[in-house]
Amino acid sequence: MKNILREIIEHKHHEVTERKELHPIKLLERSIYFKSQPVSLRKYLSRSDKVGIIAEIKRRSPSKGEINSHISVEHLSLGYMQAGASALSILTDTKYFGGKNDDLSTGRKFNFCPILRKDFMVDPYQVIEAKSIGADAILLIAAAITPEKTRELATLAHSLGLETLLEVHNEGEITSHLCDEIDLVGVNNRDLATFTVSTETSEKLADKIPSRFTKITESGITDAHTIIKLKKIGYQGFLIGEAFMRSSKPESACQKLVQQVEELHG
Repeated sequence: MKNILREIIEHKHHEVTERKELHPIKLLERSIYFKSQPVSLRKYLSRSDKVGIIAEIKRRSPSKGEINSHISVEHLSLGYMQAGASALSILTDTKYFGGKNDDLSTGRKFNFCPILRKDFMVDPYQVIEAKSIGADAILLIAAAITPEKTRELATLAHSLGLETLLEVHNEGEITSHLCDEIDLVGVNNRDLATFTVSTETSEKLADKIPSRFTKITESGITDAHTIIKLKKIGYQGFLIGEAFMRSSKPESACQKLVQQVEELHG
């Protein structure tokens, strides 16, 4: 996976160079979304009438191949929110995940909830681009960028009103990359070296993340009991993609899980 990550990051640098020529920053700043007020992901995850599920729209991945390529972003994004999701996560990487910027803009057009732009952020241009397509928050992957780049991109995001989610895989990444400009910390339960997924990673790292940051757990969340267990140790957000997307009706799978969590949570 680390080799795949390096390949993705290398490609992303080339992609950004091309996009800068095709869509200059001055053009991005003319977007109807550029002056709009983003919706706070942190606030939505703390709402008592929601269970904290961040429902993801993901067509494919490098590790799993095609997951669900025949989806309507309009239909699914609306379905997720009607099912009780707290927020949306939308993949915009094309080459490796089958997404595109228009997917996020479509989700924005039909929903008022927070939308996380899920991509591999390596350049300030992408942060400005995220704002221009209607995102409310961006993902920064500790394994993909330096601590200095993390702070630079997070600072720019804040200047545009966007929140920042730092994705970590181990305690070392928390120590090296966490800074005041980060709003949320997401623990990815997928081991980058072995592909194995275990929510024990989130359990081990829960108390390593300072309480001022909103805690999110990512990957391997498939049942209500796991969500309840992780809620008890401080997690407020549960990013779920593949478990929903493999269903013929992802929004129905989301609704079922939301209802099960509500029943257990009382």
